[in-house]
Amino acid sequence: MAQNNSGGSRNDLVVRQANGALEQLKYEVAQELGINFPQDGYAGNLTSYENGSIGGTITKRLVTLAEQQLAGQFRQ
Repeated sequence: MAQNNSGGSRNDLVVRQANGALEQLKYEVAQELGINFPQDGYAGNLTSYENGSIGGTITKRLVTLAEQQLAGQFRQ
């Protein structure tokens, strides 16, 4: 596995301005999945399955958005 030489966490945002949108997405996805995500942001009481479901759904949405953006760039 590649090493992260930046000295930071693997979860550091490349675009820091995206933080608010990602936080909002997390709460929206949790609500859609019927998971009560605490408003204080502490997810320690959620199960691994619940956290994985939220993260997996977010990842699927972000990949879909990226694919749509890329497809739009290569239209003729």
